Amino acid sequence: MTDFIKRVGTSSYEGKIALVCAHDDDALQAVSVAKKNKLADFVLVGIKKSIESIAKENNLDIEGIEIIDESDEKTSAEIAVKLVREKKCSALMKGLVQTALMMKAVLNKDNGLRTDRILSHVGFCMLKDGQEYFITDAAMNIEPNVEAKKCIIKNACDVANALGYEEPNVACLCAKEYYDEKMLATVHAKQLQELYLSGEITNCKVSGPLALDNAVSKEAAICKGITDPVAGNANILLCHDLDTANVLYKALIYMSESQTGSVIMGASCPIILTSRADSWDIKLNSIFLASKIASFRHL
Repeated sequence: MTDFIKRVGTSSYEGKIALVCAHDDDALQAVSVAKKNKLADFVLVGIKKSIESIAKENNLDIEGIEIIDESDEKTSAEIAVKLVREKKCSALMKGLVQTALMMKAVLNKDNGLRTDRILSHVGFCMLKDGQEYFITDAAMNIEPNVEAKKCIIKNACDVANALGYEEPNVACLCAKEYYDEKMLATVHAKQLQELYLSGEITNCKVSGPLALDNAVSKEAAICKGITDPVAGNANILLCHDLDTANVLYKALIYMSESQTGSVIMGASCPIILTSRADSWDIKLNSIFLASKIASFRHL
C-alpha cells in the first residue's frame, strides 16, 4: 500500500466505480491492485473479451468484478453514467475512451450528471518532505473568470474536506504578491479575496495575490513582510489559468518525488479523468481519492 493511500485513509464505504471502456491495460492494473487491497469495487463497462484477455496476459485479478459487455465508446459512457445516476455506482473513471465522448455523456442535460457547478480538476500532491497541496485547475477551464474561480475553489475545498481539511487555506497564485491592474491574475486574486472577506466565499480562507514562494514558504513570506495568515500556509493553490496549473501539477509529477492523484469535481460524483501518459499508480491513487470523496459525501 502506497504512502499516498495510507495518507488518504481507508473507508468501509462500499460504493462502486464505473470504468468506461475498461479494456485498458493501465486502468485494469490499477483496478486489480485496488481490488487486491480492498480499496474499491468496480463495474467494468467495455469489450468483455478484451478485458479478460488483458487480465489474463498481465496476471490481473478481476474475478468477481461485474463486466458489462459493450464495444461502442459512446454507449459505454452512457451506461456508466446511468449507473451513477441510478446510484449503483458512486464515481466514474475514464478508460480507453475519448475524453470528449465521456464528458458529453456526463454533461447531457437530460441524462447526465450535471449540477449547478462547473467542472474542474483538482490534483492532490504529497511531497517527499510531507507537505501537501491541492492544485487547481490543471485540466478543464482554460481561462476562468472570477465567477468560475469561485466554483473551482468550492470544488477544491470539497476534496480538501474529504481529506480532513475543515477550513483549507486558498492561495490565489500570481507572478507577484501585490495588485497590479495590468496583470489580470492579480485583479482576479484581489476580487476573490474581497468575496471571501464579504462572506460570499465560505468554509475556507482565501488570500491573494500571492506568489508561489510566499504562498508555500513562511520564510519567504516573512522576508517580504507579508503577514497574511494564508501566506506560507497554503493548502489549495488556485492558479490563474489552465496553462499555469498544468505546468505546476506536471512539474511536481515529473520533476520531484511527489505522489499524486486527481479527480474532476463539480458533477454529481467524482470523476477520474487521468491522462493517457499517467502511470497505473497515479490512476490507482486517483481511484482511491475518488472513493474517499464519495465515502465522505455518503456520511
